[in-house]
Amino acid sequence: MERRSGDTEGSGTGMSRSDRNADLAPDTRAARAGRRREWTGAVVNPPVWRGSTHLFESEEARQQALASNTDGDFFYGRRGSPTQWSLAEALTQLEPGAHGTVLYPSGVAAIAGSLLAVLRPGDHLLMSDNSYDPSRSMATGLLKRMGVTHTFFDPLDVSAFEALVADHTPRGVWLENPGSLTMEVCDVPALTAIAREAGAVGMIDNTWAGPLGFAALDHGCDITIMSLSKHVGGHSDLMMGSASAGERWYRALRRTSQELGQVVSPDDAALASRGLRTMPLRLARTRDSAVRIAAWLNDQPPVARVMCPMLPDDPGHELWRRDFTGGCGLFSFVLASDDPEAGARVVDALELFGIGYSWGGYESLALPIHPHQHRTVMDSATSDGQQAIRLSIGLDDPEDLIADLDRALTGSVA
Repeated sequence: MERRSGDTEGSGTGMSRSDRNADLAPDTRAARAGRRREWTGAVVNPPVWRGSTHLFESEEARQQALASNTDGDFFYGRRGSPTQWSLAEALTQLEPGAHGTVLYPSGVAAIAGSLLAVLRPGDHLLMSDNSYDPSRSMATGLLKRMGVTHTFFDPLDVSAFEALVADHTPRGVWLENPGSLTMEVCDVPALTAIAREAGAVGMIDNTWAGPLGFAALDHGCDITIMSLSKHVGGHSDLMMGSASAGERWYRALRRTSQELGQVVSPDDAALASRGLRTMPLRLARTRDSAVRIAAWLNDQPPVARVMCPMLPDDPGHELWRRDFTGGCGLFSFVLASDDPEAGARVVDALELFGIGYSWGGYESLALPIHPHQHRTVMDSATSDGQQAIRLSIGLDDPEDLIADLDRALTGSVA
């Protein structure tokens, strides 16, 4: 299967630096990663290097840059500059087991880039049924059009997954942990061990916890994807994604990204690098606030169920405690009412929660969700009549958010 090797010229930067930083605490790595003096000069933060054309001292120098295809060597703006290289290296240093990281102009672009780096016409993809809807749409749309077949599977049923792998001989397995909207926690090491034994490539959308909360490659995944628009950016002012991997699949990701002409702007890369430095603090604050708010919601009569693996009584809590070292402010809850308009009334009544997509910023958000519309084989946790709400807890005081939720629930749910 030589066509699967993913080989391309060049490699990512930061491997030796990652090794040297491996013993540092995650907070320290987040503060120091990617800050090469040759890229930052005398300043703390990498400057914003804007430019499409890079000039060479000689034709020989141009030919050397063409052949190397390595971060750190100027060639053309599409291959980046110190602003993008430092961010990619920092993300690599935060991801245990990563050889390199590729940046994309959005999280969905990172999902597409990863799938396209792995799959070819005639391949089969097994996709977790609780994946992010754009990931599901990738399987039913773009990949289907290019001749890749797919099967959605229940990631909580390891035995059934093993049978599916035996039946389909998949080339790729797509996971998300916890699951989108309904927050189920799956046994990633068990699933990826089965996939790897069958020669399948394990990919995971790890945006919820990120590398500080879940070391995806150490748990058996081959490629780990994040939407940097969320926690890394942290301020709801940029769009970006990333994929990190060991050497083999990093090379395939890089090659595919370059073939597709993917590039991120240096201005956005600078914003993401700045957000990265405070990400551990923001994650800890939003996680603690989310646990406090989720526990309060768990005791409220208008709430039928809270879906938050960080709560001790959640079905996925034991796996979360075993595999995760952190979490974030995102979770969902189901209303006890069967009134199809109840969710909208609650969200409209909230004063401290904005209504909007995305999450992971400093602001708190609320959004009515309909999980049953995005499931094929799994229990969606809601029926056609039930309403669920997804909360993204920001940096607001949790007691203020609880008071806001209390008022909205009391006045909106019969």
